[in-house]
Amino acid sequence: MAGQGTPATALLAKRKVPYTLHSYDHDPRHESFGLEAAEALGLEPARVFKTLVAEVDGALAVGVVPVTGQLDLKALAAALKGKKARMAEVAAAERATGYVAGGISPLGQKKRLPVVIDASATAFDTVFCSAGRRGLEVELSPSALAELTGAVVAPIAG
Repeated sequence: MAGQGTPATALLAKRKVPYTLHSYDHDPRHESFGLEAAEALGLEPARVFKTLVAEVDGALAVGVVPVTGQLDLKALAAALKGKKARMAEVAAAERATGYVAGGISPLGQKKRLPVVIDASATAFDTVFCSAGRRGLEVELSPSALAELTGAVVAPIAG
């Protein structure tokens, strides 16, 4: 794969955070980007996290949950001390993050959004999330992910 550079990998390099990049051939016909990554890389799906953009009380926010689960919108709102949450429009998510749906990374987003990482991430030494492009995953410690994104860690997966 040509150049692996994305805003996410640039942030990791700039902050000197230990990470490993994993690339695979993305199949556009696959129904789930996250499950595709887990299958292609031979990973336990619970260690692979998807980045979902939602609106909490009208403001965009990010939920990072295992690819095997769903984002619990009520739990996301509660974690951010909000009242109501709903999934964001894809176009709004892409504009705010600078990434294409299916390749949205919680790292290096164009606009810094509040991030909540599901508490299940803390059960692993390392987790995987999008590195900013379909077919490219970054492996790093959950604590580094939380620190780099300024995330709240809370049970938000349903």
